[in-house]
Amino acid sequence: MQPIATASERTIEVDPVDKVIERQRETAHRLGLEVFFRDGEAGGEPAPEVAVIPAGGFWMGSRVTEHGARAFEQPRHEVSFDRAFAITRGAIRRREYLAFLQASGHRRPRPYSWNDPEFPMYNVSAHDAEAYARWLSEATGQRYRLPTEAEWEYAARAGTDTMFCFGDRIRREEVNCAGGLHCTRGLFLCGIGKPVRVGSLPPNAWGLYEVHGNVQEFTQDHWHDAYPGGPRPGDRPYRSIDRKYRHLRAVRGGSWFDPPGACRSGSRARRHQDEFDLNLGFRLVREIEA
Repeated sequence: MQPIATASERTIEVDPVDKVIERQRETAHRLGLEVFFRDGEAGGEPAPEVAVIPAGGFWMGSRVTEHGARAFEQPRHEVSFDRAFAITRGAIRRREYLAFLQASGHRRPRPYSWNDPEFPMYNVSAHDAEAYARWLSEATGQRYRLPTEAEWEYAARAGTDTMFCFGDRIRREEVNCAGGLHCTRGLFLCGIGKPVRVGSLPPNAWGLYEVHGNVQEFTQDHWHDAYPGGPRPGDRPYRSIDRKYRHLRAVRGGSWFDPPGACRSGSRARRHQDEFDLNLGFRLVREIEA
């Protein structure tokens, strides 16, 4: 994939879907892994299923012409990954998180009426997510952590350079969001007003579910009002030197509560690291030794 610079925007030459999928398969084979795999059990539950994400690069951020694009999603800049990694195919489910609570005695989240064990875990903070990642790492003998913003977007795009992994417009059958008149195909005036079960909606080319909508997802990165210019490695989280931003995290993906424009691949928002909400969850990276 060779970057192409124009006067006002940067685009990439996008590989066809079958080539994107083949890169994933070849990477998994080289590493002696299945494309989708689990690290045994954790707390009596199967460990979350992860997908292998191949090394590579992409242009991170939004074009100024995208509907709903904001200045803090720019400038588009080149990001590279020298090593493959794995990421959970969906947000961490309630049943997976509840196994952690049972085993660890960690603080229980505020209850709500959505008790389906296959729903994404909600009402958890960034610190809760990181505690779960540490427990899962100990239980499986592997290293799990929150993704960087760059890892999240790279995995969500799965080789695409459009507003969504499905293209520049979405159908209500593809994304669980609040609905709207922009970025949509067909009648999509409102959403269902709650999450759906993890894995309910069509996956992207790398097999990841609900990267657009359902719940916003925490990343490691501190919030910043603009991306740094120039190429950079994608596995290094941004750490702010500004005290007012050190407690703010970048969240990705949008949610059932948000309009379609907030669920784009390049869309981002900020939430306090101690904040918890009904539309806020997380997925994890599982590191791979080359």
